[in-house]
Amino acid sequence: MARRLLRCDDKTLGKDLSGKVYIVTGANSGVGLETTRQLVRQGGHVVMACRRVDAGEGVARDFTGLQGSWEVLMLDLAELQSVRDFAEAFCRNYERLDGLVCNAGAVFMGGEAGYTRDGFEATIAVNYLGHFLLTELLLDVLKESSPSRVAFVSSVVHAGSPNSRPKVHLDDLHYRERKYTPFGAYTQAKIADVLYARELAQRLEGTGVSVFSVHPGWARSNFGRGGNLLFRSAMAIMRPLVRGFTDSNEDSAQTSLHCMISDDAPAHSGAYFSQSSVLYRDKQCKRGGWPMESPNPNATDMETAAELVEVSRQLVGLN
Repeated sequence: MARRLLRCDDKTLGKDLSGKVYIVTGANSGVGLETTRQLVRQGGHVVMACRRVDAGEGVARDFTGLQGSWEVLMLDLAELQSVRDFAEAFCRNYERLDGLVCNAGAVFMGGEAGYTRDGFEATIAVNYLGHFLLTELLLDVLKESSPSRVAFVSSVVHAGSPNSRPKVHLDDLHYRERKYTPFGAYTQAKIADVLYARELAQRLEGTGVSVFSVHPGWARSNFGRGGNLLFRSAMAIMRPLVRGFTDSNEDSAQTSLHCMISDDAPAHSGAYFSQSSVLYRDKQCKRGGWPMESPNPNATDMETAAELVEVSRQLVGLN
């Protein structure tokens, strides 16, 4: 039986977003690009937050003729100062923010952990801590613009399996003591995204700001092409073999778009939304859901979520 793909309905994709302002991180390729394209198509203004501004400006040329508008601003999520500079520039130039899509992500292949200039393990820096700081710095404008929305792109990997549920290691986030594996680091960062979304939704209850975490599906994007030669070669061999199980970037953008612009999503602030995916180890999760209960209790523990946020605030210098 063919796999069911979840897609936004015509009403959602026909909304006029004129006058609304969005930020999409990692907007120059893959799912971020298609999320951006649809928001611009519907009349929204998108600030494309990209590490490589030239790449963002290059793909944005294809938006000519669409109803909305865009601007490319530099953002390197691995550098806290870059995040602060971006947030300052945005708040200086814009008076509203209707939606923030924390889409950018990376996996770093290698036998040893890499570290950023700020001393963070690179995977959790790019996939979680950079977005954490960005979101916290933009909370005032999000609240002033309410109703507004925030979506964090997580991953199916956060779920683990019935026999092995991964968790966030608050005592060693940066692999100073634990054995490092690229997959383990990526999984931890994606659990952190789900936990943060739940904590932030609870904290912002009553403000008109809705918060979500998202699994976009198994996207046929350029994700993972930054690894070492062995990893890139393996990915190149696998792509044709798994094409029937993967999704186009447009299909993978549907879940983020649903969270950003559907009428239904704000009723489920804090929830996890997932495209269908063969990668789930739990059979009941394979069909996805808008929303869907995460099968991993370590990703729904509010005590851990609160501890994570407190640790994160200290790490990024907000305390």
